[in-house]
Amino acid sequence: MPHDQSPRILAMGDSMMAWHAGNDRGISDNIEQILNEPVIDRSVVGARVLYHLPITGAMGLSISKQYAPGNWDWVVLNGGGNDLWLGCGCSRCDSKMNRMISADGSSGEIARMVKKMRQTGAQVIYVGYLRSPGVGSIIEHCREEGNELESRISRMAKADPGVHFVSLQDLVPYGDRSYHSGDRIHPSQKASRAIAMRVANIIAR
Repeated sequence: MPHDQSPRILAMGDSMMAWHAGNDRGISDNIEQILNEPVIDRSVVGARVLYHLPITGAMGLSISKQYAPGNWDWVVLNGGGNDLWLGCGCSRCDSKMNRMISADGSSGEIARMVKKMRQTGAQVIYVGYLRSPGVGSIIEHCREEGNELESRISRMAKADPGVHFVSLQDLVPYGDRSYHSGDRIHPSQKASRAIAMRVANIIAR
């Protein structure tokens, strides 16, 4: 890439995006390697969509606050899992889900965040979460809520050709542990590469 060209890809999100970033094996690192151009990664482990504490929010625990102004062509984004799996124990998920994104995908914090990015002219790639079929995981009990969240994000994406939803629902073969880290929640290095490939294919297209 010419030195006078500023980076055009921004990545934001939670630990799925940030996992392995410290050893250059994260999703953003792999997107960089596949496309041979820089990706600015602002994702933070533990970040949430709904986050109201101002100081730690400004440090990146609020996903929307991770946004950095720039001449971005693409924003690669994920989020919502920490709000559901860690934040509501599945008993208060309905109201939290609606605050994140409405059933038709047109309103809520995720829709607002994506619209704001689209207004800058950037295209947005929203990445879904890994599944762990046939392998127990502490977040499996929230699977239906996760599926519902993603179907709403998918509806949002269908309404705007500049928004792309990357589902990972079919990425992990049944019973295959090699796509997850030891905690069976976060992506392994192999999965980070596979996720990056799906994202890079959209950007390259």
